[in-house]
Amino acid sequence: MSFYVTTPIYYVNAAPHLGHAYTTIAADVMARHHRQRGEEVFFLTGTDEHGEPVADAAHALGIPPQELADRNAERFKALAPQLGATNDFFIRTTDPQHEAVVQDVLSRVRENGFVYEGTYEGWYCPRCADFKADSEIDAGNRCPIHHIELTREQEDNYFFRLSAFQERLERLYVEREDFVAPRTRYNEALSFIRSGLRDVPLTRHKLTWGVPVPWDAEHVFYVWFDALLNYYSALSYAPAPSSVPAGEDLTSRLWPASYHLIAKDILRFHAVYWPALLMAAEIELPEHIFVHGYLLMEGEKMSKSLGNVLDPFAVIERFGADALRFYLLRDVPFGQDGSVSTSAFELRYESELANELGNLASRTIGMLMRYREGAVSGGELDPMLEKDFSGLRESVCSHIDRAELTLALDEIWQRVRRLNRYVEEQAPWRLAKEPGRGEDLDRVLRTLAEALRAVTVLLWPYLPTSAEKLLAALGAPDLSLEGAELGAGRIARAETIDSLFPKDLQAAGS
Repeated sequence: MSFYVTTPIYYVNAAPHLGHAYTTIAADVMARHHRQRGEEVFFLTGTDEHGEPVADAAHALGIPPQELADRNAERFKALAPQLGATNDFFIRTTDPQHEAVVQDVLSRVRENGFVYEGTYEGWYCPRCADFKADSEIDAGNRCPIHHIELTREQEDNYFFRLSAFQERLERLYVEREDFVAPRTRYNEALSFIRSGLRDVPLTRHKLTWGVPVPWDAEHVFYVWFDALLNYYSALSYAPAPSSVPAGEDLTSRLWPASYHLIAKDILRFHAVYWPALLMAAEIELPEHIFVHGYLLMEGEKMSKSLGNVLDPFAVIERFGADALRFYLLRDVPFGQDGSVSTSAFELRYESELANELGNLASRTIGMLMRYREGAVSGGELDPMLEKDFSGLRESVCSHIDRAELTLALDEIWQRVRRLNRYVEEQAPWRLAKEPGRGEDLDRVLRTLAEALRAVTVLLWPYLPTSAEKLLAALGAPDLSLEGAELGAGRIARAETIDSLFPKDLQAAGS
């Protein structure tokens, strides 16, 4: 069984910010979880390097667009490993292999009768690289995302016959109600389709920074169609995983994509244009598109052009990558908008990571060392706690299958809190002092150690570095999801461990 997850490819007109980190972290959590299931996983991210926003940014700096693309693509490449992201490939849309696939697929769309010449006139946002419908224009003739005044553009183009797919797209949404999630975004996309689809430009005549149109050298492909095809093109030339013969085209193994993760500002392109384009090229559609919300600061989406961004590199240096991963998927329900701030980071870090999980790990291992010199006895687990853990693995899997990453994390965290209550209820320090209670103490300690191990396996996709460190200390490094069952990984001996989440936040990033 395979699982193929993608992030959007990120524009290289400026450096990465926390919004980019958010999607990459979410995709990584899903990829890691499915690897725990023993599935063949492929995780794709990369950069979108053509189009007017990139050309304009390069012009403002007095450098060629390719130079800007090369410079900022490296910054996005550097972001992924600092986040702990385990992407299998990083695609750049200036890769010649990608450009060749774009030309091949879009030529096929033309041969199938879905491309024609015409003249387009409409209101255009150069930062979105998008023509706006009347319903998408804010007061003052402004872009609702970038708040800049739109320009009136008229241009000779080749058009994509989007209107030809009106009925097929409506039928798609009726037959596959899980094609787009959450439901509010499904409804939004379906409403756009039912309002009546109009043909859209496939090429640009006035722009030169793009993939050349093979049948007309005076045109380049509209950046959105070039960009969307990265999800498909990457599989034809990405290095094969170790389990696959070198040089093998991965398309037949991994397409269609299991999940495209996107933000809501690019919903129309992914939920309407993308499936129509694939239909026109006779390529199978992806299984799911999940649309997450915005990270907000002072009520606005974080955006390079608006200047209200948090530098993820600085956040990681202070809090550590695990803390950033946890915060973004714990504090902001995945699929909704949510406000972020340094103070909120600090609160989550201290109250939950340090005081709840970190303290639980320290107390459990500390008591094993103090009362049993690290040894964990055999025997049955406490049935009271077994009941609280029943069905946890299945529930977490079910949530992640629907990209409900915050809900899955909450299920796990409820058990972290349950274990902290269990420590207080059983009071091992009192059992250790009472004559004849040695077996009771052994049962409590082995139940705590085993439950902590099971929870940590489930937390690994969210907190990979901390989870691996804790499992190593418990002498149970197995990360497979079978080990998430209580009692599946009996622990023989624990070793001391440094604080997982020091309360000195500066030390947390060291």
